Amino acid sequence: RHVMGQRTGILFGRERFGLYNDEVGLADEIVTFPVDPDFSSLNIAQAALLMSYEWMKSGLEDETRTNFSGPDMKPASKEELHGLFAYLEGALEARGYFRPAPKKPKMIDNLRAVLTRPGFAEPELKVLRGIISSLDRFSPAMPRGDGSPGDDPRRLPAAAARARKAEAARLADTGKDDDIPPLGGKGTDND
Repeated sequence: RHVMGQRTGILFGRERFGLYNDEVGLADEIVTFPVDPDFSSLNIAQAALLMSYEWMKSGLEDETRTNFSGPDMKPASKEELHGLFAYLEGALEARGYFRPAPKKPKMIDNLRAVLTRPGFAEPELKVLRGIISSLDRFSPAMPRGDGSPGDDPRRLPAAAARARKAEAARLADTGKDDDIPPLGGKGTDND
């Protein structure tokens, strides 16, 4: 960002408890150091010294060029990134993704954390899969929990196989199948 003429900074956490989640969510990159688990916290002076040393050691040849620079693409501004967040959160809200409602702030924090850091962790991939699944199965007209076809467990891949197997067993006992719609809904393509 610095090479592209944008202002940059390094944010350190408080000595007593580090950074709040929403502060971490504003960061473009997160730097961690391998430390002894028995002594895992650094005071602010140690953190600043270690960060400065590693930056110097990275091969800083002049004041405007560092090894931290990536490809010559102008990074999105924070305003643009927050606009994306607002757009995605609105789309997910319309589809009923944020359930239960009291968990919405934490879900938004998790979503922003996922979208602002490279190298996804397994729980973060699960968040992305949930979002994509919600966008695939629900619409603003038929949000999650509103009786939409997406609420039908037979339309979910893992649950679909179990539901079909259970239904086949039930039908074998009764021999009656005319009251059950086909797996796709009413029998038309993509309904």
